[in-house]
Amino acid sequence: MSSSISKLQNYILGVPLNQPPQGLTIAQVRMDILAGLTVALALVPEAVAFAFVAGVDPLVGLYAAFIVGLITATIGGRPGMISGATGALAVVMVALVAQHGVEYLFATVVLMGILQLIAGALRWGKFIRMVPHPVMLGFVNGLAIVIGLAQLEQFKTTNDMGVTEWIGGFELLATGGLVVATMALIWVTPKLTKIIPAPLAAIGLVTALVLGFDIQVPRVGDLASLSGGLPSFAIPMVPFTLETFAIIFPYAVILAAIGLIESLLTLNLVGEITEQRGGASQECMAQGAANLATGFFGGMGGCAMIGQSMINVNSGGRTRIGGLAAALFLLVFILFASGLIEQIPIAALVGVMFMVVIGTFAWNSLKALFKVPRADALVIIVVTIVTVAEDLAIAVVVGVIMSALVYAWNAAKRIHASKRPSAREKGAIVYDIQGPLFFGSVTGFRQLFDMADDPDTVIIDFSDSRVVDQSALQAIEDVADKYADLGKRVMLRHLSPDCHRLLTKAGQLMIDSDDDPDYGIAVDYDVNIGAFR
Repeated sequence: MSSSISKLQNYILGVPLNQPPQGLTIAQVRMDILAGLTVALALVPEAVAFAFVAGVDPLVGLYAAFIVGLITATIGGRPGMISGATGALAVVMVALVAQHGVEYLFATVVLMGILQLIAGALRWGKFIRMVPHPVMLGFVNGLAIVIGLAQLEQFKTTNDMGVTEWIGGFELLATGGLVVATMALIWVTPKLTKIIPAPLAAIGLVTALVLGFDIQVPRVGDLASLSGGLPSFAIPMVPFTLETFAIIFPYAVILAAIGLIESLLTLNLVGEITEQRGGASQECMAQGAANLATGFFGGMGGCAMIGQSMINVNSGGRTRIGGLAAALFLLVFILFASGLIEQIPIAALVGVMFMVVIGTFAWNSLKALFKVPRADALVIIVVTIVTVAEDLAIAVVVGVIMSALVYAWNAAKRIHASKRPSAREKGAIVYDIQGPLFFGSVTGFRQLFDMADDPDTVIIDFSDSRVVDQSALQAIEDVADKYADLGKRVMLRHLSPDCHRLLTKAGQLMIDSDDDPDYGIAVDYDVNIGAFR
């Protein structure tokens, strides 16, 4: 019995079950519950706003925040993360809803979940390791800016003519003052007490101030009514035809990709704060299960939310209890407490999010721009700009491609050779190749040889090199062919068994050694069947 309790505590804490049990204190549970309440309050306007962006009813966004948040908090890869309806997904959904209606959205979210489950089952989450640190910095900075710009929408209003304009006069001064007051309270509260999370204390005090003095500023209820019932199960009302599949599949792929990229990057960011590692594939499975469920319960789908995750972590949330509490508090708001939550001034929640922006932005990256290599600095800037101008998925892809090209260029310049007489073959010379041989360095490799002046026997030694891909194999073949055309003999030394199998003409010139390297080559050759696939 005690062993089962210890395993449950470890699971809640995010500790691997094979490690010694760690205690879950009452103080940590209390902190997580309060952090979850803070997150739930911040989730309300976000979920409503993203529902408006997608062109669906606010309850569709709230249901998504509840269901996705509940499932990912329970089985996700990183305790402390918060998931829900996000703007990155909403901007993709709007065209689908406008053209085909909300039922097609629900069907798309179901398919999105299936695709994410497949990604998790295939363990594709591990590829998040391929995202370089400069891309992470650009992602964090860009997302911080996006969160900040999104809060500016709360300083706008729609006049009687249906035109959106900036608020002014007393309303602007009051809203701005309350935002500043909220930010100041969040900054000063930890210096006075840590019993209650600073954002929650700030929201409570500012709300009391607004209600006590009847300050006329926009409140949560001005966005939409939060009152509703329990989400009910329903199969999306769409025709089960190939035509329907053709409509929803492209959207599902894009949504699944964006959702996983944002979730996995948030997982890494939260992991750096909480000093936890792993869980990428588990997070893919959790996101897939959450979206599969929310599609059947009238939700718009979602993914990890970096802003709310930062609120949770910075408020002391370190276990799965925080995410569970946030989801359950959100449901309570919908079912029983909508009237109270609707009285919260939006300015208080804006102030919380502005503090999230300040805490999320990697300010040290500004100094790093002048210290890191120029290519890395350019990656940080480009990813930041693309995240703000386009979306997260495109920004990450652009950043990874840029980083890969920079790496390939630098690696290509490392190929060189030293030339020495052979100690074994009389009258022969040896080219000792250093550096990786791949598509980027094959041109430099071909230029290393003085074919016309070399003796009749040439040995090319790859002990300090590595043959990476098919382009490298072809370059070796080309060099061997050119020496053969001159009537000279070429011998290849210290190549892996893969190279022995894949080289055709030059394969007859191998020198087998006991110390030949053993590594794979990135070509479509299956050593199990002895053929190309």
